[in-house]
Amino acid sequence: MFALKTSTTFLALVAAGLMAGCASGVKLDKPAPVETRNVTPADGTQGQGGAESQVANVDLGKGAAGAASNMPRTVYFDFDSYVVKEEFRGTIEAHAKLLTTDRKKKEVIEGHTDERGGSEYNLALGQKRAEAVLKSLTLMGVTDTQVEAVSYGKERPAADGHDESAWAKNRRAELKDR
Repeated sequence: MFALKTSTTFLALVAAGLMAGCASGVKLDKPAPVETRNVTPADGTQGQGGAESQVANVDLGKGAAGAASNMPRTVYFDFDSYVVKEEFRGTIEAHAKLLTTDRKKKEVIEGHTDERGGSEYNLALGQKRAEAVLKSLTLMGVTDTQVEAVSYGKERPAADGHDESAWAKNRRAELKDR
């Protein structure tokens, strides 16, 4: 009887501990999701395997410095989300190609949020956004030593204002040379 009561109490404590761990906001131990969608081209044809990349080739020869400076460097996110949207795949692919071609090159990915929410929550969400972009880059062959994810939360807004237009510009991850 004592053994049954002890094991029941132990199981209850374990269950309570698990539920308490699940009660917080942004989960820091879950892998960053990447959104994928099948897109039908405007001409109505269906491509093989879904959407095809619309990324132009980047010449990494003589003009590589000029090409790199003209690359888009921002990935935007939906409210309260760290899912990398398919529309930013080209931006990530271009950076992955640059980094895999020159293994000495390094970038930092800065995660940002809009002003809504507490500082601690926004720092965690900004970190998840930066890590989601980092994960996408590493899946494309970039090494962990070439990229670093940091969060600024709501501390460095790209746009001033207290409306959806400003908030949308602030929910982002920026890829910067290190």
